Amino acid sequence: MRNALAQRLRVEVEGTVQGVGFRPFVYRLARELELTGWVRNTRNGVLIEVEGDSLAVETFLQRLRADAPASASVDAMSTTLVPALDETGFSIVPCAESGQRTLVIPPDLATCEDCRRELMDHRDRRFGYPFLTCTQCGPRYSLLTAIPYERSNTTMAGFDLCPACRTEYSTESDRRFHAEPMACPTCGPHLSLWDEKGHEIAGPEDALQQARVMLDQGLIVAVKGLGGFQLWVDAKSEEAVRRLRERKRRLEKPFAVLFPSVDAIRAYCLLSSDEEALLCSPQAPIVLARKRRDAGLADAVATGNPYLGVMLPATPLHYLLMRSLGRPMVATSGNRSEEPIVTDEREALVRLKGIADALLVHDRPIARPVDDSVVLVVPGKVQSVDGEQKEKLRADVMIIRRARGYAPQAIRWTDGLANEAQGPILAVGGHLKNTVALLTGGRVVLSQHLGDLSTFEADRTFRQAVEDLQRVLDVTPRAIACDLHLDYRSTSFARELAANLSVPLVPVQHHHAHVASCMAEHKLDGEVLGIAWDGAGYGGDGQVWGGEFLIASYRQFTRFASLKPFRLLGGEAAMKDPGRSAAAVLWELMGEKMLVHDLSFWKVTDDQRAQLANLLISGVASPWTTSMGRLFDAVASLTGLCHQTSFEGQAAMAVQFAAEQEAGAGEVTVEGYPMDLLPSHSSNPQWMIDWRPMVSAILGDLRRGISPDKIALRFHVGLAEATVRLTQAVGLPRVVLTGGCFQNWLLLSLARRRLEEAGFAVYSHALVPPNDGGLSLGQAVVAAHSVSREV
Repeated sequence: MRNALAQRLRVEVEGTVQGVGFRPFVYRLARELELTGWVRNTRNGVLIEVEGDSLAVETFLQRLRADAPASASVDAMSTTLVPALDETGFSIVPCAESGQRTLVIPPDLATCEDCRRELMDHRDRRFGYPFLTCTQCGPRYSLLTAIPYERSNTTMAGFDLCPACRTEYSTESDRRFHAEPMACPTCGPHLSLWDEKGHEIAGPEDALQQARVMLDQGLIVAVKGLGGFQLWVDAKSEEAVRRLRERKRRLEKPFAVLFPSVDAIRAYCLLSSDEEALLCSPQAPIVLARKRRDAGLADAVATGNPYLGVMLPATPLHYLLMRSLGRPMVATSGNRSEEPIVTDEREALVRLKGIADALLVHDRPIARPVDDSVVLVVPGKVQSVDGEQKEKLRADVMIIRRARGYAPQAIRWTDGLANEAQGPILAVGGHLKNTVALLTGGRVVLSQHLGDLSTFEADRTFRQAVEDLQRVLDVTPRAIACDLHLDYRSTSFARELAANLSVPLVPVQHHHAHVASCMAEHKLDGEVLGIAWDGAGYGGDGQVWGGEFLIASYRQFTRFASLKPFRLLGGEAAMKDPGRSAAAVLWELMGEKMLVHDLSFWKVTDDQRAQLANLLISGVASPWTTSMGRLFDAVASLTGLCHQTSFEGQAAMAVQFAAEQEAGAGEVTVEGYPMDLLPSHSSNPQWMIDWRPMVSAILGDLRRGISPDKIALRFHVGLAEATVRLTQAVGLPRVVLTGGCFQNWLLLSLARRRLEEAGFAVYSHALVPPNDGGLSLGQAVVAAHSVSREV
């Protein structure tokens, strides 16, 4: 007999609710509360119908948010009263829905504590099995082939569950109840160890042991992980690490290091509680931690760098291998320098030939390349706590590379504005640190980090990622956003695709996209002052921008101020030779006197100085630039901190590390170098930040023998003080700090602190990188406003 107080609700849940054990959680909760109905995945998230006592239904709705699995995220929930059916039982039913798919795809999650316990339990049938998983952990995005997230839509579809696994999958009280990628040694993937020619050295029983032996011998082993191959080598062997650098053609860029445990990391690095929490989180990213002075790793791992990229095992395979090795291992992306990571073992035999001595492979296909994420904990301070004027330490997390564990989690955007846009918008990002994005229905999903589009392989991976997002989400873009730079591969592709689909192409200025990206993260509307500092971005006026103060909204921007321009000597050649930037700023400061001026501290010969002067006089292949990144390069060269670079940002990092060394752990109280605010000769920009007094003061300090560390710190402080002067001149209350230069936590902290003390609200990145990895988000939201304005 039906309870008079009974009711039936239809509950629509949106967010990260697929691939995180949400349906089994709903099932158990409904059974606990003696409710009937069903739950299923939909293209929008999860749909529930629940019936029973009204108080029990109310409790169900409350606990649906409060008690959801740790990896789940409920972004939106709506309820509708429907007729009661007076049915019995509660069930999980298959998805049988069509229509446009909401941009919700589950990310890959690190092995949970329960699975790690099983992995080491001799009594468990999955003891030592490298591919165990459950509803709370394991591969998701890296094996997903379609939405919704169900086994038939993953690369595990070819592995039929054995009777024992089928029972677990169907038992509501089991941790693997509807765990889509689950398997066991009887029915799941297996390991194999190959030599460099693809011949099997060892099968499933011995592959791990033989790989350990080879790593003990200092050999390089390519390990097929969750989202692609990694190249492993002993991090304590100088010879082995240098051999990897030579073969990979990665001369100086730091390697990440995998450790067996947090305690092992502490022996080599100084870890904060926030850093430890990130390492142990379901995302399990690479965390940039400060090295101990007496760290016993090979110097070639991260030469001259006070930080070390550290990580913990994120898969059972990694746990097993690291437990056997018991020491730190370099675990870097499985590729040659500037190429995307390899995902297929047969392709690895070709692309990793001459690098890896052996390959540890398995037969679970990888649907798409997903590299390790990289994050940095940024210390800071807030002025007001609970209404009291007192200081409290604050730590912010900055994502440097957004990939495994974070991608492709959707970023919710302002719904009303998004609904104005006519259909899905594809944004193709920039040239470096590329990501692509799709915006529809109030959400933006960013792809994983795709890398630099400078090789054929990278371009192919980029094109596959664009096709991949459209196919998995079953959408066709009705507008395409790209960078203004006509020579970017991504821009060329966008033009082709827009023409083929007969949809609008929306070019977005590089630094406007940076600012809009941070605005979208924080759901800011209206105008802000966007301070966008990076290495290079085409400005549309023939100059290379990079030190910009933009009064910006999503719809438009005004270039209020920028650095005083100087020559980008030799174009892209200046990005690898900091001496060229130094020569360019010296020429603007003193002209031809640069040839005779006392610059004995500058490690550039008279002949080199003359050659640079001739190039400056001719102006050949030397566009004007306002790049803050190149100003950092100039300071690096003048102070002797860095003269030649082998990877992007190397010179700026040298200046940052020197400033950090001088600053120590205390409060920064030194006076910054002066910079002048001058009216521009045009309205674009209206004002210029004149760095010449700063460079002149630096030259004076160098002649007096002031240390490069002190100069580097005063340089940072001077830049931070300049942000306050400009912000006060603009008068807007909200400030956005964005662009690759703000990966420099010291610069970010100094600027934020001074701006907050001056009464401004300061916003920086937390969900996407401040570098070009966040451009696609900004392009998408700018294009959405552009399209809505034209409709």
